Formats: sequence, structure tokens, C-alpha cells
Amino acid sequence: MDFTELREDTGLSVPEVAGLLGRPPRTVYNWEEGKGGPKPAEIEKLLSAKPAPNKSGGIPAFRFIDLFAGIGGLRRAFDMETGVGGECVFTSEWDKYSRITYAANYGESEDDIAGDITKIDEADIPRHDVLLAGFPCQPFSIAGVSKKNALNRPHGFACEDQGNLFFDVARILKHHRPKAFLLENVRNLANHDKGRTFQVIRDTLENDLEYDIFPMILNAKSWVPQHRERIFIVGFPRERGIKDFSLQSLKDRNPLAGPKLSQILHPEDGTEKAEGHFTGGPKAKISDKYTLSDHLWNYLQRYAEKHRAAGNGFGFGLNGPEDVARTLSARYYKDGSEILIRRSSGSPRRLTPRECARLMGFDKPNESKFKIKVSDTQAYKQFGNAVVVPVATDVARLMLPHITEVAGVTEVAQAALEAV
Repeated sequence: MDFTELREDTGLSVPEVAGLLGRPPRTVYNWEEGKGGPKPAEIEKLLSAKPAPNKSGGIPAFRFIDLFAGIGGLRRAFDMETGVGGECVFTSEWDKYSRITYAANYGESEDDIAGDITKIDEADIPRHDVLLAGFPCQPFSIAGVSKKNALNRPHGFACEDQGNLFFDVARILKHHRPKAFLLENVRNLANHDKGRTFQVIRDTLENDLEYDIFPMILNAKSWVPQHRERIFIVGFPRERGIKDFSLQSLKDRNPLAGPKLSQILHPEDGTEKAEGHFTGGPKAKISDKYTLSDHLWNYLQRYAEKHRAAGNGFGFGLNGPEDVARTLSARYYKDGSEILIRRSSGSPRRLTPRECARLMGFDKPNESKFKIKVSDTQAYKQFGNAVVVPVATDVARLMLPHITEVAGVTEVAQAALEAV
């Protein structure tokens, strides 16, 4: 029996096998190339390296990796603790503040989170059944393209610092060939550069890597009170013959039946505990710091009027409890103009970071469980860049029947032991 099959079935990378057996990595790489192999006692040790029960006491149904993880929106959808029952075996995120939030919420240390994915060898990533990646979206977003055009900078795959990171996803897919993947990006990915960017992605996944892919643009306002369109790309290896998968049932949900902002706003009536500098006092009233200054509010009104007169659509978004908000963006920390909340008198206010956590589905309505350990500025950036959790969770539920065939050590590994 091939050593590589045995190693992959135990879920260990080459360096992990070397460390477990006390062998030099070069020796294990030789085994990968068919030069020799482990001793029977070493095979026994490998077979004992089964997935351990997680904190809830259960055995995970599958293993997944979380690339460009941000604050873990996709992880929450697939994890055993918060989603459909998987175990995260590898995480990569380069932003130091996102790593703080991620570590605080998933029981890991910041040192457990890998950094720049371009510097990580795909062979050093553990075996996994599912690859998740919310690869950086700015080069493909409408706002990002406009900004880079104005500065005469490249965007899309020509953007050296972010645009080419898709190909790091591709090289990991090629090496590990997981049973499934889920990629998430801004909806403009489908139209960027007159469709050429997405065609490169499609050609890479379908022709170079031989995956069948199922892309779909979904609007989160059927799940949360926010107009937020994102493209989700599900993929399965072509040899698996999965042809009838579809996200259409999610796209067909009635957005008019979705929730309103009242479900995510602080009630300010004493039914919610005061929290840090977000709310305070016996009724947990929202801190005055989130109310716009008269100067800023007057500026935003003048700015909106100027663009209305010119026939442009720019301006603030003023909302009440029964409204659905515009898209929360990473720039929300600047002035909060896309989602402002009316007050009974005076200037409107921004959402608090806790309300943003609820708006993105990291907390349920009236919950305050998601740990926010960073400044408001960083929290706004993180939630603005995140995936809407309940949307991703429903995508995960549809994918689940196709990714739960193997968990831990399989019959292949057992047969390898018996053949020795």
C-alpha cells in the first residue's frame, strides 16, 4: 500500500509524520517518492494518530482548512462548535488584529495561526476534506477597482500584493485535492475586467485542476437586515461525478421576508446587560461616542445634497428599526455614513461593534457572545470584510452530504497495516 495514502488517511503532513516518528523530514519525503517505507511499529503509531474528540466530546465529521480566514466567518459555518460538524486543522491569516479576534473566539493562540500563505509550502498543510478561502477581494471590488484606477495602479490578477493570491489557493487544491472547496468574494468578481478575471479563475479550477464548480451570487438580506451580495463558489473533484449540486434554493429565498434592523440593535431598555464602552447605565444605553458630531452630520448632508444635485447616487444611508441596511464596508470606521441609525432627536449614530457582530451573524439577535478584543476601528474593518455567517452556514449544509464520506483513519490505512 502506498505510503502517501497511509499518511494522508491519518491526516498528517510530512513534517508532522517526521516529528511523530522522530525521523528526518528527508526520510519521510523519500517514502513519499516510493523509496523505502516505515517499519510496522511506525505504521502502528501512524494509525493511532486519529482525530481527537473536540471540546464538545464528539468526533468531527470532516477536516477543513481556513485560508485568508479574517475573523472566521467561514469557519463558524463549518466548525463542530458553531456549524455543520467539521474540525479546523489549519488556519492562515496575515492581519495581526484579525489574528487577535480569531484566537480569542476559537480557543487558539495567535501562534497557532499561520501568517502569509505565500510563504507556506502546500506540503506542510495538513490533509483536509474541505478548503475554505475568502481570498482578498479588494482587487476585484467596485470600490477597489475605482480607487486603483484613480491612482493608476493595477488591479485584479495584475495586482501583485493581493490579486495573485487566488493562485495560492490553486496550488493547495492541486497538492491536496480535497473533496470540496468553498471560495467567497465580492459579487464584482464575476464582472471584473469584463469577465476576464472570473474566466481565469474558472479555467484554473475547471480545466487545470479538474473540479466541477457551482458559483452563485447570494444576497444576505434574506438572513440578516443588510443588502450584501457576495459570490460563493463551491467545487468538487470531477472524478466524484457530482453534477446536480446547486445553491439555487438559497438564491430563491424571499428577501422581503428577511429580518429588520430592530433584531440587531441594542434595545436600550434594560433587557440587555451593559457592555464595556458600547453601552452603559442601568438600561444599557448606547454610548454617546457613537453619535455623529453636529459638524460631521452637517458635512454628510451637504455632501449628499451636492451629489443629488449632480445626479449622482452618493450619500449617507439613514435607517430606522424596520429598515434593511446597506452593505457594511471595511471603511465604516471613517464616518459610518453607509449605515446611520436615526435617534429621537439630534444627529444620528453609527452602529456599535456589537451591533455589527449581529448584523454579520457572528452573534444572534440579543446575543453578545462573540469576543471583540480590538479597538472599534479594527472591529469595524473586520466585520466589514467578513462573511455573513448564516449565509455561509446554509451553503455548508447543502455541501455537507458530499463531504462526510471519510473522517479520520479509513479502511485504506488499516489495509496498509495488515499488508505488512
